[in-house]
Amino acid sequence: MAQPLLKKDDDRDDEMEYSPFLGIEKGAVLQEARVFNDPQLDPRRCSQVITKLLYLLNQGETFTKIEATEVFFAVTKLFQSKDVGLRRMVYLMIKELSPSADEVIIVTSSLMKDMNSRTDMYRANAIRVLCRITDGTLLTQIERYLKQAIVDKNPVVASASLVSGIHLLQTNPEIVKRWSNEVQEAVQSRAALVQFHALGLLHQIRQNDRLAVSKLVTSLTRGTVRSPLAQCLLIRYTSQVIRESGMNNQTGERPFYDYLEGCLRHKAEMVIFEAARAITELSGVTSRELNPAITVLQLFLSSSKPVLRFAAVRTLNKVAMTHATAVTNCNIDMESLISDQNRSIATLAITTLLKTGNESSVDRLMKQITNFMSDIADEFKIVVVDAIRSLCLKFPLKYRSLMNFLSNILREEGGFDYKKAIVDSIVILIRDIPDAKESGLLHLCEFIEDCEFTYLSTQILHFLGNEGPKTSDPSKYIRYIYNRVILENATVRAAAVSTLAKFGATVDSLKPRIFILLKRCLFDNDDEVRDRATLYLNTLGGDGSVVETDSAMKEFLFGSFDIPLANMETSLKNYIQEPSEEPFDIDSVPKEVKSQPLAEKKAPGKKPTGLGAPPSAPTSAADAYEKLLLSIPEFASFGKLFKSSAPVELTEAETEYAVNVVKHIFDNHVVFQYNCTNTIPEQLLENVVVVVDASEAEEFSEIASKPLRSLSYDSPGQTFVAFGKPEGVPAVGKFSNMLRFIVKEVDPSTGEAEEDGVEDEYQLEDLEVVAADYILKVGVSNFKNAWESMGPDCERVDEYGLGPRESLTEAVNAVISLLGMQPCEGTEVVASNSRSHTCLLSGVYIGNVKVLVRLSFGIDGQKEFAMKLAVRSEDESVSDAIHEIVASG
Repeated sequence: MAQPLLKKDDDRDDEMEYSPFLGIEKGAVLQEARVFNDPQLDPRRCSQVITKLLYLLNQGETFTKIEATEVFFAVTKLFQSKDVGLRRMVYLMIKELSPSADEVIIVTSSLMKDMNSRTDMYRANAIRVLCRITDGTLLTQIERYLKQAIVDKNPVVASASLVSGIHLLQTNPEIVKRWSNEVQEAVQSRAALVQFHALGLLHQIRQNDRLAVSKLVTSLTRGTVRSPLAQCLLIRYTSQVIRESGMNNQTGERPFYDYLEGCLRHKAEMVIFEAARAITELSGVTSRELNPAITVLQLFLSSSKPVLRFAAVRTLNKVAMTHATAVTNCNIDMESLISDQNRSIATLAITTLLKTGNESSVDRLMKQITNFMSDIADEFKIVVVDAIRSLCLKFPLKYRSLMNFLSNILREEGGFDYKKAIVDSIVILIRDIPDAKESGLLHLCEFIEDCEFTYLSTQILHFLGNEGPKTSDPSKYIRYIYNRVILENATVRAAAVSTLAKFGATVDSLKPRIFILLKRCLFDNDDEVRDRATLYLNTLGGDGSVVETDSAMKEFLFGSFDIPLANMETSLKNYIQEPSEEPFDIDSVPKEVKSQPLAEKKAPGKKPTGLGAPPSAPTSAADAYEKLLLSIPEFASFGKLFKSSAPVELTEAETEYAVNVVKHIFDNHVVFQYNCTNTIPEQLLENVVVVVDASEAEEFSEIASKPLRSLSYDSPGQTFVAFGKPEGVPAVGKFSNMLRFIVKEVDPSTGEAEEDGVEDEYQLEDLEVVAADYILKVGVSNFKNAWESMGPDCERVDEYGLGPRESLTEAVNAVISLLGMQPCEGTEVVASNSRSHTCLLSGVYIGNVKVLVRLSFGIDGQKEFAMKLAVRSEDESVSDAIHEIVASG
C-alpha cells in the first residue's frame, strides 16, 4: 500500500522540540569559558559561551565558590572588547553571578567608567549592574551620578536609574529618599516610560505618609501626566486615596471621583479600562457612580480586540455579583459573546448572563450553555456550575430544568474538583428547595453507580442517610446503597453500611430488610465493614422486627458530635504523651470553635460547600490558658475554665507599651489576663500592675490580682486581675484600666538598669464584658437534625425591630456579633440584592447548655429591618436569656 505524501509541516513538532542547549554540561562550558582569556577575543564565540553559562544558571545549576570566582574574573577581562553586543552580555553575566563584596571592587572601576561613557547603552546598563551588585558604602560614592542620570535627556538612561532606585529602596531607603527632587522632576518628563518609572518610585518613597500620597495625587490629577502607563498607576493611587478618605460628609461626594470619570474619556484604551475598573471597585459604589463605567465597558464588549472583550466581560462579571441590575443593560451585547471563539470570554459572558438574567431567559440560556460545555476546561466549567446554582436559588420554580442540566453534566467526563462542584450544587439545591429533594437524591444515586471518586461516594452516602429516610418512599434508595456494598472499595462499603443502618433506625418498616442486608455484611473481608455491621445489628435492637428504635440509641449512633474533631485529636495526643492512671475524660476536651474572619471564611463569589466538613476547630489554646491559670495559686480554686476570649487590644499600634487582654470566664469568676510588652529599649519596668475601676460593672467585685515583677524590652509578660460574679449569670459591665509600674533607665552599652526608679502610669482603653463572652462557639454538622432533636419544649420565639441599617449583611453580622454564636451551614453569608435572609447559629451557654438559634431577617422599602428570633435550648431559662440579650442589645 502506498504511503501518503508527507506535508512540509508534518515534522514541525520535532523541530520545535529541538534546543541548541540540549545536553550541555557544566564542565564542558567552563572549559569553553577559557576563550575569555584569549589575546585576540572573538566577540561572537564569547557571547555564545556566556549564553550557555546564563542558561545553566537559569536552569538551577549551582557553581562552586571557586568556579564562580574564576568565571567572574574571566568575564571581567571582556571589558577590553569594544563590541556592543558582547558588552551587554557581560553586564548580564555580572548581574547573574552576584559577586561577593571583595570581588565587586575588581569590576567597579570598569562599570563607573561605562556609567560616564558617551554611549548611552553602556551608561544605562552600567547603572543597572552597579546598583544590583553594590552595597551602601559604594552607593554613597556613585549617588551623585545616579541623581544626574535620573534627569538625563536620554530616556533609556533615566529609566535605568529610576528602576534601580525602585530596587535600592528595599535595601537602602535612606539614600533613595534623598533623590525626591530629581524624581519629582522626572515625573514631568515627556518620555512615557520615564514618567511611569518616576511616578512608581515617587509613590514608593512616600507610601508610608498618607498625607504626602494624598498631596501627590492631588497635584498630578490636574493633568500633568501624559504617559498612559503612568496614568494607569495614578488611577490606582487615586483609588487608594479614595478608599482611605471615604465620602465627603458635607457634600456626600467622593474626592477625586471626577478625575476617575474624566479618565473614561481618555484616548488610550488601557487608561479607560483602568478607570472603569477602579470605579466598579469603589466601596459602597452607587448606581449613579457606576453608570459611566458600565457604559464604557459595554462599548469594549463589541471591540475587535479579544483582550478588551475579555477585560470588559470579566469586570462586568464581578460587578454583577453586587449590582446585577446595573449590568442588565449589557445583556444583549453579552449574548453575542456566547459564540465568541475565545472560550474564556464565552464562559464569563454566560455566567454573567446567569447572574443578571430574568426567569423567562433561563431556558434559552441553558440551551446555549449546553452547546459549548464540552469545549471548555474544568476550571471554567466550575464557574458555570456555580452560576447555575445561584440562578436556581434565585428562581426556585426553574429547579427542574437546572437540576436536569446539572445531572446531565455530572455523567460526562471531568476531574474531581468539577464533579465535586456539581455535587455540592445539587446538595445545596436539595437543602434550600424542598420540591427538588427527591429528584436531586435520585440524580446523586445514579451518579454513585459509576463514580470513580471515593470521597464523593462516601459524602453522598452520608447525605443520603440523612435525607433519604425523610422522603415519601425511602425504600427506593436501598438498592443504590446496597450496590455500593457489593461493588465498591472498603471505604465506600463502610459508608454504605452506616447509611443502611440510618435507614433501619429511622424507618421502622424497613428494619427487617435492612437487617438481612447488614447480616450479609458480616462476611465482608474488611475489618471496618464487619465491625460497623456488628455494631449496628447489636444496637438497633428488635432482631429485625418492625419495632421503633430507642431515641437514645439513635442519638448515640447518629447524633451530631458536638466536640470539634481537631480538639479531640489534640487532647488525645496530649493524653498519650503524658501517661496517666486516670481514664480519658471526654468532658475535658474544649468545645470552642475559633471562627475565622468572615472575609476569609467566605469571600463574595466563593461557592458555599455542600458536602464540606463542619467549621474547623481551634488549636489547644484553651488548654494552654487553663494550665496557665491553674498554675497560679490565687486562681486554682475557681474550677473549670468555661471560655477564653480572643485578645482585645487596649493600646494603639506602635505606642510605648503594647497591652492586650484575654477574658477568662468561669462559673463564679472572670479573670483578666493583661499581656504587656515594653517597646522602649532604654527602659526596664518593675512591679507592673493594672489598676481596674469596676464602678460601671456593679455585679463584679475584685478579689485577687497578680502583678508582674519585671518587664524588660521586647519580652512579653502577664499580669492578672480576678473578679467575682453571681454564679451562672451573664453579668456585663465596663472596666477602665490604668497600667502602673516603676520605670528604670537601662544603660544601652551594658544592658544594666539603674537602682532607683520612678513610679509612672499609662492610661489604657476601656474593657467590656458582654453577653457574647458567656457563649461558646460550637458548630453542629446538621442544623436541621439538631433543631428537631432539641424539640419545641424550651423554644422561645419573638420579633424585633432593628431600625435602619446600611444593608442586610450589616444587620446579620451585627446580631451574630451580639450573640457570639457559631454560624452554621454558611448562613452568615447574605446573597446579593436579597431582601430576606435566614441565619442559623449554634453554641453552648455558660453552664454547658446547648443553644440553637434561627434568625429570619426582612426589610421594607425604607431600609427598616425586622427580625424574627427563634431559640431552642436544653433549658427554658437559657432561651429566655438569649431573647433578653437581643432585646437589650
